[in-house]
Amino acid sequence: MRIDYAEMAARLAALTEGETDTVALMATMACELHHADDRFDWTGFYRHVGNETLKIGPYQGGHGCLTIPFSRGVCGAAARTGQVQLVPDVDAFPGHIACAATTRSEIVLPVWNARGDLLGVLDIDSNRPAAFDQDDAEGLAALLARTFAR
Repeated sequence: MRIDYAEMAARLAALTEGETDTVALMATMACELHHADDRFDWTGFYRHVGNETLKIGPYQGGHGCLTIPFSRGVCGAAARTGQVQLVPDVDAFPGHIACAATTRSEIVLPVWNARGDLLGVLDIDSNRPAAFDQDDAEGLAALLARTFAR
């Protein structure tokens, strides 16, 4: 099963209507995304807590890393550069942090609020190589903007 981003946008809008708490929004989105696509092995957020540091936030799947500095890994690269990281082979990514040995590919997107402040990153891992593409990057970015930058 592959995610339908238009359907997901409608579902998230209905589930989060009126909600402003960032953690509640992250928890709801992580759950809905994780169960919408069988490519998604780990789905969650790392929150920007200051000092160029990310801390684990709401997620679905096995254990994640607790702390990630902006200087390391795919999540750190997304936070540091403000750019989507689309990684078809995590073993080929310099400085990849292996939170789970089964991860083969990854997509990480920065999460911004309406003021343009970095809230953290959305991290989705897959146990399949090259699981994600530009359609996923665009679809996920649109969901994040609708949910957090409103």
